[in-house]
Amino acid sequence: MGIIAWILIGLLAGLIAKAITPGRDPGGCLITMLIGIVGGLLGGWLGKVIFGVDSINGFFHLSTWIAAVVGSVIVLLVYRLIAGHRRT
Repeated sequence: MGIIAWILIGLLAGLIAKAITPGRDPGGCLITMLIGIVGGLLGGWLGKVIFGVDSINGFFHLSTWIAAVVGSVIVLLVYRLIAGHRRT
């Protein structure tokens, strides 16, 4: 899969990650989209590094979406830690 596909998946994965992680987010819709894109790319990269798969399977495969959502959740939690400490 190409970088464009991971960006599209990341946009949706960011929304899913925001919906499944409890708590308030310090960012709005734009931040969620950026977190999703970064998380989708991170998930794709982790899939290659950890599981040795070549760019996951494809846009409509479950493993691709799981990798993107997991990556987005990781990035969202890190963002909350960083942005949460800046506010106080």
